[in-house]
Amino acid sequence: MDDTAALTAEIRTRVAALGFELVDLRRRGTARRVVLQVRVDRADAEPGHGITVDECATVSRALEAWIDEGGLLGPKYVLEVSSPGIERPIRWREHWERFTGRDVHVRVTGRPRLRATILGLVEGSDAVILRPDDGSEDITVEIGEVREARLAVDWSRIEGSSERRTGN
Repeated sequence: MDDTAALTAEIRTRVAALGFELVDLRRRGTARRVVLQVRVDRADAEPGHGITVDECATVSRALEAWIDEGGLLGPKYVLEVSSPGIERPIRWREHWERFTGRDVHVRVTGRPRLRATILGLVEGSDAVILRPDDGSEDITVEIGEVREARLAVDWSRIEGSSERRTGN
């Protein structure tokens, strides 16, 4: 299965059947040794209540069996299944909808990297409205033009973070 979009769709379906959400999929490596990085989470995850190591292992075993059965990636591949982390990637329309109101770090084709608040989606399109943190005007961006987006974390607001950093 060389088509990354088809592979992504199939993995999204399989991960959803296990009760989880595919957050990100990256195919790296070489033709002789593909590295497939899969990030999964619970669809209703709250900070500190995401997917566990055991759940990642469950997803890994299921995907591995499917990949091996179909010989999809050849005899030598690496499958990495992990949680998305607190600064989780924002990839698909449903992610932009779910995290409306949250801050993101965004790289958009033809623009410098920026931190912005997701204001929402443009009705009837695959465009998102962002409010840059630098005070400039709101921008509308096609989701397909987003090269990378991750939730932004204000570490100063994380409970106990200053105490952990200073040791107090």
